[in-house]
Amino acid sequence: MAGELNEGSVPPYYREVYEAIRSKIEERVQVEVFQRLLSRTDLPSAVQGQIAEHVDYTDGFLSKLSLYKALALIALAQQGKQPSPKLLENCKQEFPKPQLGEFKVLQTLRMQPTQESPLTVPQTLGKLLARETVQVELIPEKKGLFLKHVEYQITSQHFKISVYRRYTDFDVFHELLLQRFAYRMVPALPPKRMLKGVLTSMSERDFIEGRRRALGRFINLVARHPFFSEDELVKTFLTFNGSDVQVKMRDACKKMGDEFMTNTMATLAKDYLPADIQAQFSSSRELIRNIHNSFHKLRDRAEKMAERSKENATDLLMFGRELSTLGSDSSPIPSLASSQNTWGILRQSLKGLSVEFALLADKGAQQGRREEDDVVEKLNLFLDLLQSYRDLCERHEKGVLHEHQRALQKYGMMKRQMMSATVQPKEQVSVEQLESRIVQVLFLIHSTSFSISHSLTHSLSVLENTLPSSFTQGCHMSNQHC
Repeated sequence: MAGELNEGSVPPYYREVYEAIRSKIEERVQVEVFQRLLSRTDLPSAVQGQIAEHVDYTDGFLSKLSLYKALALIALAQQGKQPSPKLLENCKQEFPKPQLGEFKVLQTLRMQPTQESPLTVPQTLGKLLARETVQVELIPEKKGLFLKHVEYQITSQHFKISVYRRYTDFDVFHELLLQRFAYRMVPALPPKRMLKGVLTSMSERDFIEGRRRALGRFINLVARHPFFSEDELVKTFLTFNGSDVQVKMRDACKKMGDEFMTNTMATLAKDYLPADIQAQFSSSRELIRNIHNSFHKLRDRAEKMAERSKENATDLLMFGRELSTLGSDSSPIPSLASSQNTWGILRQSLKGLSVEFALLADKGAQQGRREEDDVVEKLNLFLDLLQSYRDLCERHEKGVLHEHQRALQKYGMMKRQMMSATVQPKEQVSVEQLESRIVQVLFLIHSTSFSISHSLTHSLSVLENTLPSSFTQGCHMSNQHC
């Protein structure tokens, strides 16, 4: 029966495709091979993504039935239908044949080497965590003669050194990261001062502790970043022990400049981007926003759970203390009271019971700390990561490209200044005049197409007296080559 995927319900072509691309070691299909097959369908990227979502795989492999399901969805999508499992269930006729091109090409898909995009860096979570661990500890005593401020001890496991930093050092570091890596996600900093109304919900001590945790998440995200971790700016922040660390970081940033200016992939990035990059960008941004909102609610709920655990621990401790106080009461019992021995035994029992409540309170406090450190803190780390991607999208929309054009203009001015510095003092012609003459030459060549050779020779002779000899020789060689 069509609609049920099994060995006998699919066309022979499905089994031929499976035999052509399946792994020779296992009777399954590698996900990478399936992705190559999917890219040959000429379907839009969004549709390919929908098909991939409906296909099950384990340990990087698709089963035979999963491949059959994918082939049926591909064929139906090529007919203009929306791919979904329900579409297969409602299929009353034989599953259609997908258009995958020549069969000989399919046999080569599994033999092709894995093509990794130069725009992505494959990294496992374990490798990123092992790259660096930075501890951020609060110095108990506030510094400053008049305006008191707190300092943090920053300890890098990778560089095996401890340095001291103020919040303003973090602030300058964050600003320089945005300048140097305008096209990468940069984690956000926690607020410098207590926001209006925060004092009503938390003490200054709790605010400083929360900020310390946030700074720890920030610096660990930066230090574990595949590109940031190798940068001189990050190394300076984690290792420089002088008092003028901000000046040192600014000098390092000036020497290196914008990463985009020196990255060899900058001019090739467009070649690797899909044609529908704007649509993918919009859908990805919406997906990140939804995930961020959901995890924000999860974090808030986890915080309340951790707070309740600590409150329960406090209540248990107070309950035990009251029992201990009652059991330790040494007030004399009146002689007229009956059952004097019974009250004495009961007091001993209450005192012993207070010990049990103290143990329960200690376990409750440990549970609250675990929930706060292991659950809430990890959720906060993931939220910081998601927020950094949202900030990156907003930076682009608010004019990162415009700012970069200004940077390119400044870079062009610097190059012209460097060119003018190489001109001999006796040569009175400025670089601007040289460029103007070159433009005139190009216009002359374009307007007198009937005498190109004569015009080019005349133009070079005009420039011989103004350009350095090495440049003129290069032009003659180019003319001979033409």
